[in-house]
Amino acid sequence: MSFRERSHIVIGSRKSQLALIQTEWVKSELSNIFKNYTFEIKTMDTQGDIVLDVSLSKIGDKGLFTKELEDMMLNGTIDFAVHSLKDIPTVLPNGLKLASITKRHATPDAFIVNTKKYSKDTQLSQLPEGALIGSSSLRRIAQLKKHYPHLKFRDIRGNLNTRFKKLEDDKSEYDGMILAVAGLERMNLMDKISQIIPKEISMYAVGQGSLGIECAQDDLFIQSLLEKLNHYDSAQCCIAERSMLRYLQGGCHVPIGVDSNLNDKLLKLEGIVLNLDGSKSIQSSVVGSVEDAENLGITLAKQLIELGADKILQENSSATK
Repeated sequence: MSFRERSHIVIGSRKSQLALIQTEWVKSELSNIFKNYTFEIKTMDTQGDIVLDVSLSKIGDKGLFTKELEDMMLNGTIDFAVHSLKDIPTVLPNGLKLASITKRHATPDAFIVNTKKYSKDTQLSQLPEGALIGSSSLRRIAQLKKHYPHLKFRDIRGNLNTRFKKLEDDKSEYDGMILAVAGLERMNLMDKISQIIPKEISMYAVGQGSLGIECAQDDLFIQSLLEKLNHYDSAQCCIAERSMLRYLQGGCHVPIGVDSNLNDKLLKLEGIVLNLDGSKSIQSSVVGSVEDAENLGITLAKQLIELGADKILQENSSATK
């Protein structure tokens, strides 16, 4: 461990507009708190940004959107990196740590309809048989297939602007697409939303809505800066969710959904594990002290396994190979 103070700090970020908005926010917050330091953003594309013609589940999900930035931290090119927390694997490379989890934005998923085909307020339940919905998330697809078996789903990859272009193209085959509300909120695109999907239909991804800031495990100076952006309540909810996912050995693109909320000092954590077509699902919940978030996630994972979640996960693993 070392406390090597320096006045110029380099932040790593993906190049997409949403990633840069998120990283600029972090830079602005730190600049306001630490006026004697300067902050620079260094950008790069990750494997998840470059490989757009293969579904995420087939590429493999370990560090798809983080590995290149993590390599830059490990070789000292950048001091820390800003990610969407849902993109960060639950097991980090040796030498790195999750130093801060920011205050959570909205957690749900949203449905955006193709307004060239339907009225703006069209709901998923109102779409005709065989309507095509774009999503790159197995979690979203499995849950929506469970509730709307009349719909069809197809990968829609790329950053948010790219996805909107694919949806709004005059020759688009898509009738709509599913995105996270938090990203739309950060990009001031809330007016595009046709329906905010309730958790009873689609539980959200582990960590969805928060940013995760990653740095070197032995860099105490950077950690001392980043702890100012850690939001305790959001962090404890996300720690419980990530603990559950880690115990289940699920990646960010496996059909596992969560919902967590705090009431006073009690944390309620719910989880669902589905097979790929949504025809099988296991769901459970636990309540415990917010201070015991890590163990709470493990307790829920064990409950899900006792109910048969491990068999569903094995089935999913075989199906995606």
